[in-house]
Amino acid sequence: MEIKKIKIEVPEGYNIILGQSHFIKTVEDLYEAIINTVPGAKFGLAFSEASGDCLIRYAGNDPEIEIMASKKLLEIAAGHSFLIIMKDVFPINILQRIKDVPEVVNVFCATANPVEVIIVESDQGNGIIGVIDGFRPKRIENEEDIVYRKKFLRDIGYKF
Repeated sequence: MEIKKIKIEVPEGYNIILGQSHFIKTVEDLYEAIINTVPGAKFGLAFSEASGDCLIRYAGNDPEIEIMASKKLLEIAAGHSFLIIMKDVFPINILQRIKDVPEVVNVFCATANPVEVIIVESDQGNGIIGVIDGFRPKRIENEEDIVYRKKFLRDIGYKF
C-alpha cells in the first residue's frame, strides 16, 4: 500500500464539501438537497462509483463547477466518495441537509481552505484516510481577536 496526498486548491469565493456515500442515487439526492435548501447556490458535484462501471457521476447547475468537481474527484479516485464545489453559498447553509441524505456515510471536510486529501492506494483501489484542512494554528486568540470574531459573525449575518 502507498499513502499519497491530493491537493484541492479551493478557488477564491468557493467552498467545498468532501465526503463518503454509498449508492448511485447519491448524485441526484445531493443535488436536490442543495437546490432545495439554497436555490440561488451555484454548484457542481461529483460522485465516484465503487462497483459496476466505476464512473465519476456528476450534476450541478454550473457546468464549469461540475467539470472542476469531476476532474478533482477523478484525481482522488476513491470509491464511494463525493465532492461538492459551490459558490454563493456557505457549507453551514447546507451541511446538515447533506448529512441527512440517506446515502451519506461521512463528511471529511466543509471548507474554503486549501485541502490535502490523504489517500491510501492498494491493489483494489484508493480510500480516503482523512484530510488536512487549512493550516496549523499559530496561537490562542486574545481579547482583540475575540472582539474581531464576534464582530465578523455579526457583519456577515450569522449572529444578532
